[in-house]
Amino acid sequence: MNFSVLTLTFIAINIDFFIMLIFLLQQFSTIKVMIGYALAVFALLLVGFVVGDVLGKFLPEWILGILGLLPIYMAFKDDDEAASTVSKSAIYTVFVTYLSVCTGCVLSIFVPVLLGKSWLEFGEASLYLLCSTVLIVLLAKAVESSHWVQSLIEKHGEILMKICYVLIGIYVLFDSGLIAHLIKLL
Repeated sequence: MNFSVLTLTFIAINIDFFIMLIFLLQQFSTIKVMIGYALAVFALLLVGFVVGDVLGKFLPEWILGILGLLPIYMAFKDDDEAASTVSKSAIYTVFVTYLSVCTGCVLSIFVPVLLGKSWLEFGEASLYLLCSTVLIVLLAKAVESSHWVQSLIEKHGEILMKICYVLIGIYVLFDSGLIAHLIKLL
């Protein structure tokens, strides 16, 4: 498992949600935000892994490298969805908010990144990303009152996220063997 790619992927997907976390932390306790966020991340990670595993059984990995185009597409897609929050519980609200904001991104990016990985590698990735989730919540809590950080994310967060998506897509295209296969064909 390439943890630098996992880290870049996690940051790219969650940079938008970081701002939402700041708002959610102003409404709910840190532990409840952390639990709702971690549950949502794990649920989408599991779905992405299973979809990638099923596709991997039927198609060669280099063909599935085409999925690397999804993160690149996401970088250029201009679709800011507002999260609808249902006030049932703090954990439920954070869970639903994350799913409504990040499902498309998470699945389109984690399916190719987790493609061909074993259940052990999935477990390692899950543990790593759940720890990253905790760290992101603690970071959001630490900066929630900083106007400078909020301003920076609001001004440059979108472009930074897009750059990360493009880099992840390029990584998947090369890592899957698609680029090497296409070069051989030429």
